[in-house]
Amino acid sequence: MATHIDQSYWHSRSLAGLRVIVTGAARGVGKGVTAALLERGAAVLMVDRDPAVAEVAESFGADGRAAPLVTDLCDRSSYRHIVDEAVQVLGGIDALINNAIATNEPKPFTDITGEDFDLVFDTGPRATLFLMQAAYPVLKAGGGGSIVNFGSGSGTAGQKTFGAYAGAKEAIRGISKVAALEWGRDNIRVNVVCPFAQSDGVAGWSEEFPDVYNKIVKGIPLRRIGDTHADIGPMVAFLVSPDASYLTAQTIHVDGGMGMYR
Repeated sequence: MATHIDQSYWHSRSLAGLRVIVTGAARGVGKGVTAALLERGAAVLMVDRDPAVAEVAESFGADGRAAPLVTDLCDRSSYRHIVDEAVQVLGGIDALINNAIATNEPKPFTDITGEDFDLVFDTGPRATLFLMQAAYPVLKAGGGGSIVNFGSGSGTAGQKTFGAYAGAKEAIRGISKVAALEWGRDNIRVNVVCPFAQSDGVAGWSEEFPDVYNKIVKGIPLRRIGDTHADIGPMVAFLVSPDASYLTAQTIHVDGGMGMYR
C-alpha cells in the first residue's frame, strides 16, 4: 500500500538537501521513517533485501528523491557498496539510519540456537557496526553528520522469549555509545531510538496473541500503538536535523510511555 507524502509539509527546519541512507526501508519502521524524511525534503537511499523496495520508492512520488537499492546486509561486501551507491546517487551522505534487522520466532531462553543468535547478530549489530565504519570517512569528510541506530525495549527492559533479539538490540546500543564517544570530535552524532509502533511484526504478533496485545496496549500510558510514519519518523527527522546538533550518545524511547526509565 502506498504511503502518502505531503509535499506541502512545512517545518521550521527543512531537511532539503540532506542525504540519508535508511536500511530496512521497504516496510515497517524503515518505510515510515523514509516517508517522514522525504516529506521534509531529504533525499533517501532506501536499502532493503526485498526487491519490493523499488515499488515502495516509486509509490512515494517524491520527485526522484527516493532511490532504491536491493542488497543483503548479511553479505559483508554490501556495506561498501551501499556507501558507494549513496555517494553516486545522492552526491554524499549526511545521515545514516540503521533500522534493518531480521527476527526469529519467540522461544524460551534454553531453546535459543546458534542459528537464532547468528541471524539477529549478523543483520543487527554486525551490519550496523560495519555500515557505520564504511560511512565514517564520507561523513567525516563532509564535516560531520548524524547516525541513528535502532534499539528496542526488548533489550532495555527485557522481554521473555526474545533472548537473542534482546541481546542483539543491546549490542547495537553499546556500539552506538562507543562510536558517539570516539566520533564526536568529527562532529558525527550517534543516537539510538527504541520504538514501539505498528510494524508488520507487531501486526502479526497482535493477530496471533490478541489477548496479550490488548493487555499491553492498555498498559501504555497513551493507550495506543505508535505509527511508524507519524510518531517514529518525526523523531528520527529531528535527530538528523540541525535542531539536534548538541544531542549525541542518547537512547530515546518512542513508545507512548510504555517503558519508564529513571
